[in-house]
Amino acid sequence: MSETQVRPAMEGRRAALKRFVESAGFARFITFVIALNAATIGLETSPLAMETAGPLLVALDRTALAIFVIEIGLKLVAYGPRFFRDGWNVFDFFVVAVALIPFSGAFSVLRALRVLRALRLLSVVPKLRMVVDALFAAAPGMGSIVAVLVLVFYVAGVMATKLFGAGFPEWFGSIGASMYTLFQIMTLESWSMGIVRPVMETYPWAWVFFVPFIIVTSFAVLNLFIALIVNSMQLIHDAEAKEIAEKAEAQAHGEREALMNEIVAIRKGLEDVKRQLAKENASAD
Repeated sequence: MSETQVRPAMEGRRAALKRFVESAGFARFITFVIALNAATIGLETSPLAMETAGPLLVALDRTALAIFVIEIGLKLVAYGPRFFRDGWNVFDFFVVAVALIPFSGAFSVLRALRVLRALRLLSVVPKLRMVVDALFAAAPGMGSIVAVLVLVFYVAGVMATKLFGAGFPEWFGSIGASMYTLFQIMTLESWSMGIVRPVMETYPWAWVFFVPFIIVTSFAVLNLFIALIVNSMQLIHDAEAKEIAEKAEAQAHGEREALMNEIVAIRKGLEDVKRQLAKENASAD
């Protein structure tokens, strides 16, 4: 078989393999294997589960790893060098590659990284993948919000150190301690009974400082993060919907063109038949 015959055959097999790895059935199977593997890895942390079904759990783990390796191999063949142009493919490749490192000696600590396989659900479940894509899309805007938050913390940390450092050196003795304490207050973890009320016993007016700080950080700045991520998710959803609509329109346009070509061909055939009949009638006369 010549090279000109081999190349189209290889391309055809690669296209068929690509359709297979991108099919819904294959995606559902891989999702099931990932979920099952995540469950088995969790059960391996239980002494009772290992005592009861340890060999079975190990066998399931190795089987899942073998399936993942085969999956990556199929995708490498199907996509070729383009496989590494997709960040999700690179992520899957890294997670599977880590699992192939021998867990012995200095690398025994890497055994805990096997649980990273559960994160592959982020790449195979479209809804989860959209959330991660939204986080990355929102990263530039989040950087600006983080800068504002750091500035607010710095100013508040300096003020808290000056105002409350003498009375509560453990919480506000330095700017570092103050910023950490303010971070705890921002998370609303034991902020009232644990920090603010004891401070107010010494400084009754301290609420004038802490209440605006909580309003600005917990209820204003942090909500900007949520708004930014939600907006990014909406933009990604709209882009996907537009892409689906464009594909559907392109497919419909192609079908219309094919139908029109068929109608033209049928009309041309009818005209040929009509002309042929006319010639035969003329010859008979």
